[in-house]
Amino acid sequence: MNRKSPFARIGAVVMMVAALAFVVAACGSDDSTGSDATSAGDVKPVAQIDNLTGVDTQVTLDAGFVDALTKLKVTPGPVGKAEITNDGVAVFPITGGNVTYYDPASPVRPYVQGVIDHEGSGLSLTAGKTEVELTDFVIDPGTSVLTGTVSVNGKEAATDATLFDLDGSTLEPLQTNSDGTATLAGTTVKLSDDAASLLNDTFGINDLAGGLVIGISAITVKG
Repeated sequence: MNRKSPFARIGAVVMMVAALAFVVAACGSDDSTGSDATSAGDVKPVAQIDNLTGVDTQVTLDAGFVDALTKLKVTPGPVGKAEITNDGVAVFPITGGNVTYYDPASPVRPYVQGVIDHEGSGLSLTAGKTEVELTDFVIDPGTSVLTGTVSVNGKEAATDATLFDLDGSTLEPLQTNSDGTATLAGTTVKLSDDAASLLNDTFGINDLAGGLVIGISAITVKG
């Protein structure tokens, strides 16, 4: 039976998270993967994880974001399997997904492809009798955006909505952990223009704007 050794699996995870770091960082500069996709064809990937098995995406909520919600009398809260710790860290379990990384010198674009799923969890924003739930987050490493489902008072309002933009200009060095996982920390999570417009309309305000810093993320994965 041909099984990959634990060291090979750890190496694959480290390589993949390093690839994610490279792409997310590009979003903080003038460089990008571009919107024109080129098929992989016969090009072999440098690294590939077909089944992400955990663990989570954590976002340390920015004090400015929390203060803005407080002034607007909007209360954040966890949904489903998510949690918000006492020190203001929102935790969303990774439930699946896949990532494939091609050599940036190859013709394949985007050269990091896949999704990181967070089904069954999310963030709620409540003001008076109005509750907005942002759930089932999906991170697309090729575009460095986070999409999800929006529900208002229990009724679905939008699916696959662009909720947050990911700015990798603040990335920290890749961390490898003794349990075989790898962590990519330091990406700045910002409210998207679409999400800001939707929240303003729902809560009857005009105070939220795209680009508002939500917090700093740390993505820990294992394959």
